[in-house]
Parts: sequence; C-alpha cells; structure tokens
Amino acid sequence: MFRTIPEPDWKLFKEFHSLLLERYCQRTLEELDQLRHKDAVASDRYFDIRELLKKRDKTLQKIFQDYRRSTAIMQLAAMRNAELLSDAELERFSAETQSDIKAWTGEE
Repeated sequence: MFRTIPEPDWKLFKEFHSLLLERYCQRTLEELDQLRHKDAVASDRYFDIRELLKKRDKTLQKIFQDYRRSTAIMQLAAMRNAELLSDAELERFSAETQSDIKAWTGEE
C-alpha cells in the first residue's frame, strides 16, 4: 500500500490537475479533428468519432474524476501512463512521490 501524498506534492498535484486535463482534452480534440478530415464517408467518420469519444471519456473518468489526496499518486501514475505527465513535471515532485509513481507505472 502506498502512502498518502505529502502536502507540498498535493499542492503541486492540484496545479497539474487542470493543466493535464487541458492537455488531455486538447489531444482528444486533435484526434477528433483528424477523424473529421479523414477521407471516408460521413457515416464512417461519425462512427469513428463516436467510438473515440467513448474511449476518451472512459479514460478521462479513470484519470481525472477521483480527485482526492488519497488517490493522487494513483492518478499521477495514470497520467504518466497516458503520457500526460512529462519527465520535467514528474521531477518537481518529492523523491518519495516520484518513486511511488514509478512503482505504479512499472518504471522502476
């Protein structure tokens, strides 16, 4: 079992939460734009967009919805797995929190 995130890391997590949510949504919108301009009939593009939104909504809920201090490390690991949390951003957290995140992601 992992420990609760320390107060300074919790404050940093709160800062990153909205930034990474925005990054996730921007990435999704770019994917949708690619599908919208795909060379295919409208119905195929529509169903592809619908499927992508279902997948992205499910991922969004998994990563961003359970916004609590007790789940912050798991959320950060999920953000890292989704390639939303960069190396430079990860390095701003304490060594202990970095270690916990890496343990969750299998990076260690």
